[in-house]
Amino acid sequence: MAGRAGQKIKLTSIDELLCVPETEGTIDLDVRAIYPFENHPFKVIDDEKMDELVESIKTNGLLTPVLVRPDDEGTYEMISGHRRLHAAKRAGLFRIPAIVKEMTNDEATIAMVDANVQREEILASERAFSLKMKMDAMNHRGKRTDLTLSHEETKFHTAEKIGEAEGLGRAQVHRYIRLTELIPKLLDMVDEKRLALSVAVELSYMNKNVQQWIYEFIRENGMIKQEQLMELRKYRDDKNMTQEQLITILIGSASTVPVSKKITLNERKLHKFFPAYYSKAEMERVIFGLLEQWKQAQDSEEN
Repeated sequence: MAGRAGQKIKLTSIDELLCVPETEGTIDLDVRAIYPFENHPFKVIDDEKMDELVESIKTNGLLTPVLVRPDDEGTYEMISGHRRLHAAKRAGLFRIPAIVKEMTNDEATIAMVDANVQREEILASERAFSLKMKMDAMNHRGKRTDLTLSHEETKFHTAEKIGEAEGLGRAQVHRYIRLTELIPKLLDMVDEKRLALSVAVELSYMNKNVQQWIYEFIRENGMIKQEQLMELRKYRDDKNMTQEQLITILIGSASTVPVSKKITLNERKLHKFFPAYYSKAEMERVIFGLLEQWKQAQDSEEN
């Protein structure tokens, strides 16, 4: 590409790009020529860890090159190294070591997410938006390479692949992605651990106006309870709900005394399904194992 400074570095795998801390094969780039990844979901914060990184760079320089991809304007989009670039600027560096690699939009998105999820601490919002970006990129690539799967089948298989890479179950991947449907104020509460993930997922199905009213209700009255959440589920598709109706629902469901549910398993009936030599503990283990499988299936269908 005309007007681009520096050579293009070709490596055999993205693992080499992201994991090797050596500087051989890198070039020095002007920090002003590097711009952030579009819609970068990971926050760059001036906290204590950033201060430590700045001091380390002042003392030792930037030891690990950043990863960028070139554009047609002679500048570079950051793929991996947003925190290092910010720290380098604070440390007074004008040029930093970088690995330059040509990538498609989908390849760049996947590489950016994979590089950042290795961090020790990731906010729920960061994980949510990064997983969504990665899923969109992988689904887009899948459409070009596999025309035999339906849209839902593609989402199913993509979620499984992402989950394997991130150490998450398929249902967990979908739950995190649901958080991207929350208004920012509720999502901030999830990041601050003031709103449980399971509650946030339920609220994500409500429209944005209702979510705003729920946020105001929580701020004034405290966290909503499980029975209120279950009552709200009935109104997911109600596009005409008013704030007054919402408050009536929340107050009414909170004042309702939950009905106690007592379940008794008849031992004689249970023996129809188990060998005579099965002990009580063995039967309980099988029953709860099957119930856990059923719950996972329900979570998967819901998401």
